[in-house]
Amino acid sequence: MLSKLKSFNMRTRRAITVVCMLFASAALAAPPKAVSTPEDVAAITAVTEQFQAALKAKDVKALSSLMLNSNILWASPLSDRRVQQVRAELDPNADGVSAGGYHGFAQFVKTAKVPVEERFYNVKITQDADLAWVMFDYEFVYDGKVENYGVETWQMVKRGGQWKIFSVVWSTHLTEK
Repeated sequence: MLSKLKSFNMRTRRAITVVCMLFASAALAAPPKAVSTPEDVAAITAVTEQFQAALKAKDVKALSSLMLNSNILWASPLSDRRVQQVRAELDPNADGVSAGGYHGFAQFVKTAKVPVEERFYNVKITQDADLAWVMFDYEFVYDGKVENYGVETWQMVKRGGQWKIFSVVWSTHLTEK
């Protein structure tokens, strides 16, 4: 009887070990890959280049044509420290995200009396079917001088075969003057 019990325990331990190995290998397996094509990545890259060219040319209509619509999220949230300061001094409901959005930016570009441009570095594009994320370091140049810099992200969606920007969020660090 004792030998049967030892044999059962050994078989049970082996079975448990095999099951654990199967679960472990499934847990360590790579997740499914995102659906991305070289053609789409090239088209997304072209949008970043068109954005830069339209901004530099102050062509607000061309800039707007790259957006899904004119009411997209377009924000550089204030730092938490700055939000606390604004709440203490001006508005207890301040959340650090201004309401001007894309309209305010387009108006700024249209009326700027000096050259305006944005330089992108370390551009990374992640695409999954009809959605894409573009992330890069940037410098915002006003009248030939870097005014601010940081990290910017775009969310993009493919509509009617065209890639459109539907969200722009960036950090802002002012340069020393």
